[in-house]
Amino acid sequence: MLGLIGSIGPWELILVLAILLIIVGPGKLPGVGKAIGKSIGEFKKARSGELEPTDQDKKVD
Repeated sequence: MLGLIGSIGPWELILVLAILLIIVGPGKLPGVGKAIGKSIGEFKKARSGELEPTDQDKKVD
């Protein structure tokens, strides 16, 4: 992931953030950022094998 970030210049990053701001809007931008961050964190945990079972996994029908 760091390799990808290293190849993005400051102008590309500004362009992506501006487009995201236009599409999502300023009111929802923090929620979108939080959701993306949570998804990345869960992906990293699942990849390392540290993911805890969800409530659906714990239920036995």
